[in-house]
Amino acid sequence: MPRAEAAVTGIQFVTDDKGHRVAVQIDLKKHGAIWEDFWDGLISESRRKEKSVPYEQYRTSRLKRSQSRG
Repeated sequence: MPRAEAAVTGIQFVTDDKGHRVAVQIDLKKHGAIWEDFWDGLISESRRKEKSVPYEQYRTSRLKRSQSRG
């Protein structure tokens, strides 16, 4: 294992029978904020090809929803 990885605590790699990394375990108490940033990036990337909604259209529909509740 390279020295830089050995210095990081709270992260463990899971390897297959050939020693290839296949997963990672992250201590969320130590690295929860970084994990959330990573997760947000994954979600954003997964939605990249979705059609966007113009802000004014979103705002209008959002206002209608909030008015109907209260």
